[in-house]
Amino acid sequence: MADRSTEKKWNAIYDVSDQPHDLTLHQQKTKAAFVLQEYSYLLPNSGKALDLACGLGANALFMAARGLQTHAWDISENAIQQLHAYSKEKGVSITTEVRDIEQLPPIINSFDVICVSYFLDRTLTKSIIDALKPNGLLFYQTFINEKITDNGPRNPLYRLQPNELLRLFSPLHVLVYQENGSVGDIKKGLRDTALIVAQKR
Repeated sequence: MADRSTEKKWNAIYDVSDQPHDLTLHQQKTKAAFVLQEYSYLLPNSGKALDLACGLGANALFMAARGLQTHAWDISENAIQQLHAYSKEKGVSITTEVRDIEQLPPIINSFDVICVSYFLDRTLTKSIIDALKPNGLLFYQTFINEKITDNGPRNPLYRLQPNELLRLFSPLHVLVYQENGSVGDIKKGLRDTALIVAQKR
């Protein structure tokens, strides 16, 4: 279970009380994860989707715009309030919820699509797999230890080991996996992160 300090930390990160109130700035701060944009053709035409640990909800907005019944959960009330306001202004239907997903993970067989980006809690792996409906899809992208830049968390516990996503989600059928690390021309390709698209069969 996440403690109060975790909640306070993320609320502070998403605090806009001292900034001009302009919802048009919302999308300038974030964009949907590469894994979701690049492989959007794998998304179903309908169904129930979850942006887990959504932050400002760019993944949720992306999935909702494609006709999915989209839910967005985050521990930060500030982040959820901003997403709710922005989606309402843009006429995009998203069910938002302030939720400690360590304490209240998604229930079994509840989503056709789950997207997770730049969040890593290995204890939630089984819950994420179980929450996928049969034939449900997981889109996951986060930081790796074999990094090129200083982007992402400094604590190695929050970065993936080589091929770790494949091991964590081995019960799923892998459709796409990418982890370039530091091989070859580091100015090209996906660096600093690994991604997976996998299906529950």
